[in-house]
Amino acid sequence: MDDAFKDEVTQEELEETAETQPECEIIDSPESKYNEMLDKYQRSLAEFDNYRKRTIKEMSARYDDGIRHACEKLLPMADNFERALNAHENKEDGFYQGVAMIARQLEAVFTDLGAEPIALNPGDGFDPNFHNAVAHVEDENFGQNQVAEVLQQGYTHKDKVIRYSMVKVAN
Repeated sequence: MDDAFKDEVTQEELEETAETQPECEIIDSPESKYNEMLDKYQRSLAEFDNYRKRTIKEMSARYDDGIRHACEKLLPMADNFERALNAHENKEDGFYQGVAMIARQLEAVFTDLGAEPIALNPGDGFDPNFHNAVAHVEDENFGQNQVAEVLQQGYTHKDKVIRYSMVKVAN
C-alpha cells in the first residue's frame, strides 16, 4: 500500500509543481549562437559591400560632374576661336595658323575629357533632347522640323548634354 500511496503523491506533486512553476527557459545551444553570429557577420559584410559600391558610384558621378562643369567653362573660348577662324579671310596668314592650332588643341582637350560634339548637319531632324531651337524659318529646301542652320555647336559627355546645339528650324 505504501507503493500505491507514493505513486499517488508523486503524481499529485508533479501536477502541482507543473502548475506553480514557470516554464524553464531554453538555454541557447552553441550551435544556435554560432548561427546567430554568422548571420550578423554576413549582414555586416553585405552592408559594407553596398556602402563601398555606393561610394564608388557617387565618386564617379562627382568626377563626371566636374568634367562637365569644366567643359561648360571652356566652351565659350572654343566658340570664340571658331568665330575668329570664320572671320579671317587669309587662311595662309601666320596669325590664322596660330589661332587654328590653339582651336585644335582645345578640341583635343575636349576629346581627352570625353566631351563629344553633337553630330548635326543642316537637313537633320530636330531633336529637343539635343537641340535648342532659337529661330523658325520658312525654307522650301527643308522639310517639316528639319534643322536649317547650326548657330552654335552642342556637346555631350557620357550621354548627358553639356550644352544643347543652338539651331534654326525650318517650316
